[in-house]
Amino acid sequence: MIVRGLAHLGWTLRVVVADIGHATRLFWQLLLCAPSCLRRFGLVRDQMHFLGNYSLAIISVSGLFVGFVLGLQGYYTLQRYGSASALGLLVALSLVRELGPVVSALLFAGRAGTSLTAEIGLMKAGEQLSAMEMMAIDPVRRILAPRFWAGVFVMPILSAVFSAVGILGGWVVGVVMIGVDSGSFWGQMQSGVDVWRDVGNGVVKSLVFGTTVSFVALRQGFEAQPTPEGVARATTRTVVLASLSVLALDFVLTALMFTI
Repeated sequence: MIVRGLAHLGWTLRVVVADIGHATRLFWQLLLCAPSCLRRFGLVRDQMHFLGNYSLAIISVSGLFVGFVLGLQGYYTLQRYGSASALGLLVALSLVRELGPVVSALLFAGRAGTSLTAEIGLMKAGEQLSAMEMMAIDPVRRILAPRFWAGVFVMPILSAVFSAVGILGGWVVGVVMIGVDSGSFWGQMQSGVDVWRDVGNGVVKSLVFGTTVSFVALRQGFEAQPTPEGVARATTRTVVLASLSVLALDFVLTALMFTI
């Protein structure tokens, strides 16, 4: 019984180490494909349109309602301490530092990440990737790399759109509906938000999240079983792994940014 348990533990560790090794090698290949992707930027541009433009609606609507909620909750919280004029600063810092990058990444994982996994998985199930290899075309360089770098480039843009629309939603609720002074709303925001420390940290987070979500989605599709059930399981794993990775990395990055 003990020998069987140790054998099972050893087999599990072997599978985990092999999985980490395959993931590391694929990630390194995607990084090495950056020069070729920049030379053929049209492929990356098309994927940026596919991933970014089709995710813009859900990002914008979600950002607007998050801004509405922040405006309401922030006003009634700050009003207790006589600081309702700092509503703009509260909304801006909440969105730029945390909610913009994190929520955008989670929505990106649910919308674009699943699409990438399903697309690559169906290409594998249809033996299109194998056919490319038979024609001496590297599927990592031709198929995966443009999609990976498109996700990296488009994530900061979507995060910026989310934050901008959220700030506008906070202004609508705080200034138009509740009656906070518009000059105080924008003035506190302008004086309290630091471009490098606040906005820069949000951009760094969005780049890391875009890299993580894109890589998880592409790897799950690339390693999926070439069956409809395998593609479905890979799509589900993409959402779970990408979401958990984003939340874990957000804690790590926030801890590093506030201690450095």
